[in-house]
Order: sequence, then C-alpha cells, then structure tokens
Amino acid sequence: MLSALVHLARGIHVGWVMAREGGLAFVDAAALPPHLRLVLTLGRKLERPGLGPGRLPAALTRLGPSYVKVGQFLATRPDIVGMAAARDLERLQDRVPPFPQEVAVATVEAALGKPLGELFLSFSGPVAAASIAQVHKAHVLDRDGIERVIAVKIMRPGVRERFARDIQAMRFMARVVEALRPEAERLRPREVVETLARSVAMEMDLRLEAAALSEFAENIKGDSEFRVPQPFWELTGRDVLASEWIEGIRLNDRADIVAAGHDVAGLGRTVIQSFLRHAIRDGFFHADMHPGNLFVDPAGRLAAVDFGIMGRLGLKERRFLAEILLGFILRDYRRVAEVHFEAGYVPSHHAVDDFAQAIRAIGEPIHQRRADEISMAKVLTLLFDVTALFDMSTRTELVMLQKTMVVVEGVARSLDPRLDMWTTAEPVVRTWLARNLGPLGRTEQAGRAVLTLADVVADVPDLAQRFKRVLIRLDEDGLREIARVERRIRIETRRAVWTTLALWVIAGAALYLALR
Repeated sequence: MLSALVHLARGIHVGWVMAREGGLAFVDAAALPPHLRLVLTLGRKLERPGLGPGRLPAALTRLGPSYVKVGQFLATRPDIVGMAAARDLERLQDRVPPFPQEVAVATVEAALGKPLGELFLSFSGPVAAASIAQVHKAHVLDRDGIERVIAVKIMRPGVRERFARDIQAMRFMARVVEALRPEAERLRPREVVETLARSVAMEMDLRLEAAALSEFAENIKGDSEFRVPQPFWELTGRDVLASEWIEGIRLNDRADIVAAGHDVAGLGRTVIQSFLRHAIRDGFFHADMHPGNLFVDPAGRLAAVDFGIMGRLGLKERRFLAEILLGFILRDYRRVAEVHFEAGYVPSHHAVDDFAQAIRAIGEPIHQRRADEISMAKVLTLLFDVTALFDMSTRTELVMLQKTMVVVEGVARSLDPRLDMWTTAEPVVRTWLARNLGPLGRTEQAGRAVLTLADVVADVPDLAQRFKRVLIRLDEDGLREIARVERRIRIETRRAVWTTLALWVIAGAALYLALR
C-alpha cells in the first residue's frame, strides 16, 4: 500500500513538472477526448510565467534520464509532435547539462585504479552529455607508442538509483493497467517493463557496451559503408568506456553535410539499408540510432557511436520481419497473413483469409500514394494495431525493433524527405530471403538439422544414465520422505498420548482436591 502511494505521488510529480515547465504546450488538444481536454486546459494554467523556448526539454531534463530517453525518441518524429517540438527535443540528444569535471575525474580514477595523469596524455572537459553518461576527449599512447585520440564515456553519478526508482514506478503502472483493463494483458505491459529493465541494467555497465561494440564490429567487417569505433579494453571499466574517437559530421547537421560535398540522398539510403542489414542479416542491431549517435566521416561512411542499447532477433523473428516487408512490397497480403500464423503470433482459431483481409486494408491505401509519402514504420505500427483484433500478443523482441525503425526512418527522412523507403528496403530483404530460404539456405538448414540429430543420438546413452540416476535419486528421496513422515507420526502419537495422560492426571488431581 505504501509503495503504491509512493508511485502515485511520483506520477503526480511528473504531471506537475510537465505543467509548470510548459511541457504540455506541444499536445494537440483537438486529438483528445473532452475529459482529457479539460485536464490539459487545467494543466496549461499551471505554467510558470515568462517561459521561453526549450520548455519540453527543460521539463524532461528535470524529470530525469528515463524521461530524457522518451524525448530523444520523439525528436525524430516531427509528424507526431510537430516540427517546432522536434527541433526543441533535439537538444536532449547530446546537449544535456554535464556534470562537473572533478566528478568525472574522480569516477575515472576510481574505475581504472590510477591517477588521471598516468592514464592519459591529455583529458578534456565534457564534449557531449547525454542522459546517462557524458563524453570527454583524450589522448593516449598505444602499445606501439603511437599517440591516439580517444573518446572516454563516463557514467553519470547517481543515475542507477534514478533509473531503479523509475523502473519500480513503471512496474506499478503496468500492474495497474492490467488490473483496470484486463484486455490490456494482450500487450504484456509487465513483460515489456521487465525487458526495459534488463536493457537499462545492461546499459548501466559500460563493459557490456564495449562487448556489444566488439560483437557489432565483427558483424559489419565486410560492410564498406558503415563503421564503428574500436574499444580500448585496458581503459574500460563498469563506469568508464574508452573507444576510438570518430571524426565526422553529425547527421542532424544536414547543411554541413551538404557543404562538405557528401551525398545526402545516398546517406539516407545507407541509414535504412544498414539498419535492416543489421536486424535481418545479423540479428543484432543498434537500438538507439538517433541523429546524435550517427556521423558521416570524411570518407563519406556512416559511423555509429553509443552502443548501450542493442536489440536482438532470433532467426524466426528475422524471417518474420523480412517476409512481411516483402509481402507489403509485392502486395501479397495472404503471404503476410500466413507468416503471422506460421510464427505463432496469431492464434490458430482465427482464419488466415480474414487476417489477410485486415492486412489488405492497411496495404492498399499505401499503394495509392507516392512511394516517398509512405512510412514503413507507420505501416508496421498499423499492422500491430490490427493484430489486436486477432488476439496477437505483444512480442517484446519486436517492440524494440518497431521503436528503432521509427527512429531510423525519421533520420533517413531528415536527410532525404523524398526517400522511397520500400524500394530502398527491397534489395536487403530479397538478398536475405534468397540466401536463407533459397537452395543454399535450405541445404544449410538441413545440415544443421542433421548435426542436431546426430548430437541427440550421441547423447542418448548419457541421457539414459542421467535419467536412471534421477529415478534412483527420486526413489531414494521418496523412501527417505516416507521414513521421515513415519517418524513424525510416531513422535506426534507419543506426544498426544503423554499429553492426554497429563490432562487426566491434572483432572484427577483437581477432582481429588475438590472432594476433600
């Protein structure tokens, strides 16, 4: 009860801060039902007088890292929050107020166990500050005695405790939603929150980010248009991550990209195709690809930083994504429906044809518009909305994918507003499907199945011995339990007998005393 009151108080605090800082100004009242319009009107009356630009970032910054993350996502979707609010929110991507230099130095020295002067030739003040960490530029000598420029990422003090409180509040709200709206259980709000909690826990350990960066680099070593920085393991700890310094222009500086002579339309295509390649081909993708984390280097290559939030897809999810995208490209709505049923995402008691009809209602309108007017992310969002009618449960592994695709599409559109998302995606999707569902892919799958079967057959004698030992152990445990119960019964029986005798003795003594 006490924790519920605490979480309720936090919710009230969020609403108060948003109202006082003018964070409700971007909400479109016309899109709200009457009772919520009344709440919005009352909230707007609480705004502090004399508020200038930057209201929403100020409110989210005051609320803490979790809310800053929400703002970073909305910054790439001007079609949702409006162009003015999107430009406002871009400040959250790398211009969050930094923490003091002395705190940064103390954190580095504590994490790496040496004075700053023994670790670096030089160490700058903060050059970028985000919601959970900030970055400093430093110079070091590598093992060959060559001076290298590196980026040193340092965890914000107290950020773990702030996130822990926010996660507890989210867990509470997820339980409330399920209790008040049983039909919301299909969306698995509690499972989504737990997925977020695991993701945040991993993001809070910079050693895990270095590992993600290393794995990602191995996946893309054959990709000429995309690069990532090299981690420096000897200068990395739980609260500190050192990696190669990326020299380049941020993707949100479109004017500078054009002035440098880079192909903005080509970069837009690279953003989309690289993301789909990582998600579908590798099953491991950067899940925080906002413009503040993306650069174009002097050679015109796309470079990504900040690998704290990553997404993974299994083979089934990758095939699902590839086939539904290709199905919409080819207008093969029945195949899109069949893929949902084959993946087990839609219960079998529904009809494939009925589901295909619902999908056609999404797909056909997009083919009546110009290719550059079609939002791939919006199509997928509508698709997930329609599946609610067919009892499709939320897939937490697809929630991260959908969220990232919205961000990636926003970044690509900012570079080239007329980008044809579907034509751009098609070669990546077709290549993967041809490779994995074609003759070569089928042969490899058969080979893996044979190896798996061989492993099972080889393990049969060992499994039989283990099963026998389990049965013997169960038999021995059962006999011991029976003996224990019998001993307990004998003890309780003796205790009952002696208790009864004692009561008779007391009763007899009382009767004797009464008759005297």
